[in-house]
Formats: sequence, structure tokens, C-alpha cells
Amino acid sequence: MTPDTGRWIRNFVDGHFVEPDENRSFENVDPATGRVHARVHEADRALVDRAVQAGRRALEGWSGTAVRERTAVLRRAADLIEERFEEFVAAEIADTGKPVTQARDLDVARAVANFRTFADVVAAAGVESFLTDLPGGRQALNYAVRKPLGVVAVIVPWNLPLLLLTWKAAPALACGNTVVVKPSEETPATAALLAEVLADAGLPAGAYNVVHGFGADSAGEHLTTHPGIDGVTFTGSSATGAHVMRTVAPRVRPVSFELGGKNAAIVLPDADLTETLDGLTRSVFANTGQVCLCTERVYVHRSVFADIADGLVERAGALRLGRPLDEATTTGPLISQAHRDKVRGYFALAEQSGAKVLTGGGVPELGDGLDGGSWIEPTLWTGLTNTDRPVREEIFGPVAALIPFDDEDEAIALANDTDYGLAASVWTRDLRRGHRVAQAMNVGMAWVNTWFLRDLRSPFGGVGLSGIGREGGASSLHFYTEPTNVCVHL
Repeated sequence: MTPDTGRWIRNFVDGHFVEPDENRSFENVDPATGRVHARVHEADRALVDRAVQAGRRALEGWSGTAVRERTAVLRRAADLIEERFEEFVAAEIADTGKPVTQARDLDVARAVANFRTFADVVAAAGVESFLTDLPGGRQALNYAVRKPLGVVAVIVPWNLPLLLLTWKAAPALACGNTVVVKPSEETPATAALLAEVLADAGLPAGAYNVVHGFGADSAGEHLTTHPGIDGVTFTGSSATGAHVMRTVAPRVRPVSFELGGKNAAIVLPDADLTETLDGLTRSVFANTGQVCLCTERVYVHRSVFADIADGLVERAGALRLGRPLDEATTTGPLISQAHRDKVRGYFALAEQSGAKVLTGGGVPELGDGLDGGSWIEPTLWTGLTNTDRPVREEIFGPVAALIPFDDEDEAIALANDTDYGLAASVWTRDLRRGHRVAQAMNVGMAWVNTWFLRDLRSPFGGVGLSGIGREGGASSLHFYTEPTNVCVHL
């Protein structure tokens, strides 16, 4: 057992938590302090098989349940998350170290919204139908019946674990699928806590299962290679996504991947300075840069470059790194020491490439019991170009390169010069120009004068190394169901 707490985070299969095996376990570390706060039971191949088989047994009954009853379960789950709101907040903070204000206002609040939104979307969904005129005055009616995909593997990353889990599980369950969830080994707590909520909300045993572990030779690989899985939805790195795609290719299973990003912001000369600086501060430093949508490349018109650079340095200096439960804390740690080593490697690469460090570039000394955590300084560079590795490769930390440009066409070319294509933001007072530049971005999502503003009914996803497929609103319904067209000769 864990020396500090004796707390276990357990697998959840067929409506029950599984008794942990001390010989198959790993430590759950608080990234803010570096201390172990729980032990996690690692699922072996046999347990993953049990979870998939439980999903298969539950599938017929759950998929045959009326839509109004399925959506009622989702709405009840949202209510129960609200009743246990602070418990979810505490679990998310313990796993991620993120500030309490973010855990409350974004992570857990969005989990509630995800369940309610997809209950509404599925309840209101119709079917495609076409009445076709045939020779001789005859007609044919074609209509599409959407059926659940089946047992879906839901693989969730560590940066927004509850938000992204519910973003996937809510529509999957609403459409009548059953799910086997593999949360990140770094952030397993809320997936297990959600199992309690869904059971209390009336979801039948086997419809929601959780298996903990790693990727290769562990729960992740056991799940994606299992012949009983009918589809995979995954959010994570591009390299892992490519591996999962190769794994499921022999069985031709559908996949939905939201992968990495190297997102650009374009600041045009007429941009509102305060609005732009506020937006860029969020898009570069939110969640310590550990959001796939965060901005790591900022292209600024030369006429306002100094103002933007000075303003961002000032705002970076105002960020407060500290204890997650302190309401004044704005910025948490990176997820792990290993990830901090990766980010620090890019600090060294940037300096080798001739970067000028405007602010940050090191590890802070915070004291207060936090020096064992995975802390890093918010960092801004100038002097890099699109040929430098820190500008081309995803870093996933609170960093950005500021690069000047002289005209709109150059800015578009620089922003699109990447293998990724997840998101971009454009900052300008001229909305005609904003529309034009945003539409020229080779990305799945482009914002004008804002960032991370989402309508959950709109399509979400990327192109290139940033993913394949779309989720959100009707796009989620299209992934989590398969249509059968029925043609009736009238």
C-alpha cells in the first residue's frame, strides 16, 4: 500500500471495483509536490478481456434502451457530478496539480456540460430521409437508421482528464454504445470516480468500464488489440495515435483521433493590443501550456512586435506559480518530472538555435514544500525561425516563439508551414480580414479575436499530424453510430 495514505485507485469492470493486486500496481504522484498520494491497480490482459466482455454483454440491453431513457441517465449523471463537485475537483487537482480555479471553472464544469449537451444533441437528432420519384409515377423512400458502433475503447490523456473523458463517453453512451475507458496512468482518479456516478445514475453494469495501466505491453495495448473492440477514440500524442492506427488497421476498426498541435497565432497590425495580449496570455500559458490547443508560435506584424513582446513578458511575470488550492495561483506544474525534462530539452535547443530568452527559461524555486514538484518557468523567445526545431516540434509546455512578419500573405504562409493542423487564432479589428485569414488557415479550428471559445455542438478535430475525424455535436453522432440505409419501394 502507499506509505502516505494507503489509498488505492482501482479498475472498474462489469459494475464493480476490482480488488487490487499489489504485484501489479504503480504509484500515483502529485506533480505539485512530487509525493505519492495513491497506488493504482494495473490491469493485465485478462482483466482487460473481462472489461471488453462485460461491455459486449451490456451492449444489447443498453443499445435497446429508448433514447429518452439513455439521455435521462446522462442528465442524472450531470446532476450527480454537481452534487459531488468538490470531490471531483480535489481528485483532478491531486492528479494534475492544476490550480483550483481551473479545475472548478473548466475541468469539472465542462464535464457537467458535456453530459447535458450530448443528452440534448442525441434527444434532438433526426434521421436522413429521401423520397425519390421513379418512372411510371412510382416512388421510393430511403431513410437511414443509426445504430451504435458497439464496444468503444476510450483512451484519455492526462492534461484535461475528466473534461476529455466525458467529451467522449457522454456521446458514446448516449448513442447506445458501451465503453472501456483507459485513462492516462498519470491521471486515473476521476475516471474511477465517474464510475461511481454513472452507476448511481442508473447506467447498467458493463456499460462503463475502467482499466488502468500504460500503453505498450499494458492496458492500452491489450485494449486496442482486443478483437471485441468496435472502435477507438483517442486523444494524445501524434506518435501514439499513429501506433494505435497501425494496431487496429488489420481489423479495419474506425478511429477518431485528436492528436498534437503546434498552433499559431497571427497578430495583425490593427489588432486591439489589450484584447490580444489577454488572449495570447491564455493561449500560451493556460494549464501550463499543456493543452493541445495552446499557442506555441506567435507571428506578429513588425509594426507592433515590440508592444506585443513587452506586453507578454509583463503578463508572464504576473503569473503566480504556487499551491494548487491557493485561489491566487494561476499556474500549476507540468504533469511529471519526465515531461519537465522534455520541456527543458527544448529550452537548451532554443538557445543552441540562437534564441533570445525574453522571460523564463529555467526551473523556479518555490519553497513551501513544492520544490519536489515538476515546475517550470513560463518562457518566451525571439530570434527563432520556422526551420528551428523548437518552432517545428510540439513542446507542450508554457512556451512560445515570437516571430515578426511584414504582410498578410507572409503570415499565412508561416502559420501554415507545419506538419500539424489543429488550431489557430487571428487578432485584428477588421472582421473581413479576420474571416479571410482564419479561412486560409490549414487547421480544424480557427478563432478570430478569441481562443478556446467552444460551442460543444460544433465540429472539433485537426488535420495532418493533429488527427483524423471530428467530434462534437452531430459529428460525434456520426462517429459513435453506423447508419443502415433502408429503401422501401412504395
